[in-house]
Amino acid sequence: MAEPDISAEQAALMARLQAENQALRTELEETNQGVLALYAELDIQAEQLRQASDLKSRFLSYMSHEFRTPLGSILSITSLLADEVDGPLSKEQQLQVAFISTATRELSDMVEDLLDLAKIEAGRITISPAWFDMLDLFAALRGMFRPIVDAGTVDLIFEEPQGLGQMYTDDKKLAQILRNFIANALKFTTRGEVRVTAQLHGSDQVRFAVSDTGIGIAPELLGGLFEDFAQLDSPLQKRLRGTGLGLSLCKRFAALLGGEVGVESTPGVGSSFFVILPLALAQESTDER
Repeated sequence: MAEPDISAEQAALMARLQAENQALRTELEETNQGVLALYAELDIQAEQLRQASDLKSRFLSYMSHEFRTPLGSILSITSLLADEVDGPLSKEQQLQVAFISTATRELSDMVEDLLDLAKIEAGRITISPAWFDMLDLFAALRGMFRPIVDAGTVDLIFEEPQGLGQMYTDDKKLAQILRNFIANALKFTTRGEVRVTAQLHGSDQVRFAVSDTGIGIAPELLGGLFEDFAQLDSPLQKRLRGTGLGLSLCKRFAALLGGEVGVESTPGVGSSFFVILPLALAQESTDER
């Protein structure tokens, strides 16, 4: 029997490999074209999303500014009426003026939250760190909340920071975080106390906490508390108005200051919201803003 022609077999193998190689090249070219088309589509969608986000931020900023002036006027008028500058008010009139004032302040707070959100999303938020004394920060917060705390049912307690002196960060942003925590704690605490503390966390961080004896929060709800427009589903929440942006803004401000926020809570016992920040904000953090 004659031996097979090796040259013919090699030629057939080469032809088959070339055909497979050509088919593979064709498939790769088609895949590359598909990938390029996908990238182009993603670029278009990303640009559309950026434009939509930019438009939303400009709209929020514009509307917030437009609301500020009439709300300020209403607050000024209600203040004059409450002071009885133009004559005494009846008991019912006093209640009505107080209702208007409270509702206007709530709406004003919502507008400020929306304006802050628009600034952050547009990258126009300003961080201005400076050295300040934490005792002064607590004193300012105490004075701010004194007129609205019902001392008969809820005590607002500021523990004097132990072993802590000055801190280098944006005290206005920190105060805004703590104001939000305190206001929320007072809303959801009908009896007992709201306690504000500051303690050294590690060697170079400070942990500020606002703890209350309020209604507490179910474990399954904790994960989404710091998301935009998040609100608790509770009978008490339904009686309290708000944008659901407060805690989200706290999270964003904390990130801008190089820190983080968190919460610990037990239903029926109370909650503790905290923010952990560097004792001294790094200079490069401020340069990036």
